[in-house]
Amino acid sequence: MFLCLASLLAALELALADRKYGLFTGGFGQSQAVDRLAERALFLVSYAAAMAMLVITVWWIIIRIFRSRESWPPLFFLTTIVGGAYILLLALTFQLHQYFSDTMSFALMANLGGGSLTDALLFASDEIVLAVAGLALGLSAYIYAYRFLSRRFPKSCDDPAWPACGRLAVAAFLLTLILAIAVPMISSDVKNGLNRTLAWGLFTTAANRLTDFDNDGYGWVSDMPDRHPFNSTRYPLAMDVPGNGMDEDGYGGDLELLPLPPQPPLTEIAGKRPHLILIVMESTRYDVIGKRINGKTVAPNLEAIARSGSLISPVLSHVGFTTASLKSLFSGSLQPASGSPSLFRELKASGYEISVFSGQPEGFGDIAETVGMRENADLFLDGEKLKHLRAFSNGAQGSILIDEKHLLDAFAEAYQVPAKWEKPQFLYFNFQSPHFPYYHKDMTLNLVDRPLPRSEISAANKEELRQTYWNAVAYADQRLGELVVKLKRDGLWDDSVVIITSDHGEDLFEDGFLGHGHNINIRQNGIFLVTNRPGVSANGPVGLSDLRAIILSLLKGEKPVIPANPVLMTVGDLDSPTQIGISEGTSDITSLRLDTGEACMVEQNHCAHADHLSGTFRHRVDRLIRIWGSARWQNRAERKPN
Repeated sequence: MFLCLASLLAALELALADRKYGLFTGGFGQSQAVDRLAERALFLVSYAAAMAMLVITVWWIIIRIFRSRESWPPLFFLTTIVGGAYILLLALTFQLHQYFSDTMSFALMANLGGGSLTDALLFASDEIVLAVAGLALGLSAYIYAYRFLSRRFPKSCDDPAWPACGRLAVAAFLLTLILAIAVPMISSDVKNGLNRTLAWGLFTTAANRLTDFDNDGYGWVSDMPDRHPFNSTRYPLAMDVPGNGMDEDGYGGDLELLPLPPQPPLTEIAGKRPHLILIVMESTRYDVIGKRINGKTVAPNLEAIARSGSLISPVLSHVGFTTASLKSLFSGSLQPASGSPSLFRELKASGYEISVFSGQPEGFGDIAETVGMRENADLFLDGEKLKHLRAFSNGAQGSILIDEKHLLDAFAEAYQVPAKWEKPQFLYFNFQSPHFPYYHKDMTLNLVDRPLPRSEISAANKEELRQTYWNAVAYADQRLGELVVKLKRDGLWDDSVVIITSDHGEDLFEDGFLGHGHNINIRQNGIFLVTNRPGVSANGPVGLSDLRAIILSLLKGEKPVIPANPVLMTVGDLDSPTQIGISEGTSDITSLRLDTGEACMVEQNHCAHADHLSGTFRHRVDRLIRIWGSARWQNRAERKPN
């Protein structure tokens, strides 16, 4: 009975996992296949133990709850609760992974929701509404089936009795616990494969809580196992205190602080003050300049401004998510505190009028509050205020997208009186069209005849997806061109510092990923800086947080001096990332996954475990760890109350 149910569920799950990830065969998007005989044997033993533990434990609970071992109800509940729930979870899991690959997690979903898991769920509400409706229908059918069987097969005294199997459940639990501790030490490929399965994931989550003896949030079977289970000061992602002779986080030894540039203080612009027009093109990659699709230029207007002005590419997004990226852009800090210096605060103090025309809600993820956007704006029009004009029916903050046409119409109406330009103006535009799903009904088809519908977005259609994405970028560029024409027609172009940039890049299934914030690489983190002012260049890497200082220099009529400092990148929050990386050259990127210990020289596509490095590779990773630790320490010091 147990064997039959577990075998059916296992066959379904492993078939799906191998088709999606190439779990056993390797292939697209899967660099850690369980493809050797010994690995497969270890995987199957571990997976079987987890499945057996799940099925037998649920059976024991059913027997205890219903206080009956007789007749068909225990079997009915076992097959429906375990089988039905497992199949439902598989369906939900693989539907989410259809869009987000194997990096989907609560942390990632919260980032997609601007820090709110609730809003992230609303972001995918179209799919969730269908799932809830299906669940309601399924529950109704379940109740009907039980009542039908109760009438058809009433219980009687001579019905067979079933054993509770409590000891067997304990044995399966202990075996799975031993394997969960041992597998990561034996094979990272097997650990990676098992983490893609539901029963193993449910067990390791529970087991991690049980083995967290020092209550620091990390146990023996965590994604980041606690190497010091009885010392609450030493655990993964602990703050490494410099100079105390202890390596709290387990990476790089005791922290040796490196000097890092502080957040620039609030600066006021005096004398002649040119207008500032800042345009952020959502999700637009660094390689937009020079990009051609079907022989057509993707961004002719952006390229024209770059030719007559300046281009820095790539600029690196520190986090790869909108909320954190915009905070860095406006504040000049990796992780600014609310109320810290920002372009909005200093330009308001410098006598600028400020107007916001944004296609997204700027309250999303507390962007507006952190950088003082709303409180300093004389005119504030964002996705929330213009919600009635949204391109999609979904009203969740993460899903609101306002077509650039509406932003330009609002700008034309607000600035139709020439006298308004007699005072210095700061105009911030946020163009959202290149955001997932890369198409809405009012978008011009400049590069493709048929955009890929959201329902067809998958790795199998990656070429059509990429063309749809670049068409969305072309549409945003088209609207940029309309803005430039108006500024030049009204004689404002030469009196304005125009800055065009992005918040982060986008992976388009190049490595099996779709979206941003999953991994540190040039596609997800690489963006650009284009300005109408000539002579802006860099001799080293430039991060998004450097743009505030560049903009202030241009407003003061000075040539920006960009120090050649390393650019730090993280997947997740600065204090608790799953991956960290730095760029110290125009193309060199070093990354380290803190959950697995995998270090990479990204530009060389060369990776190895952090414990087995030497030479230049070791030096690059050690420096990465010191820079990350120093940034965390500096961030804590800046946020500490005086």
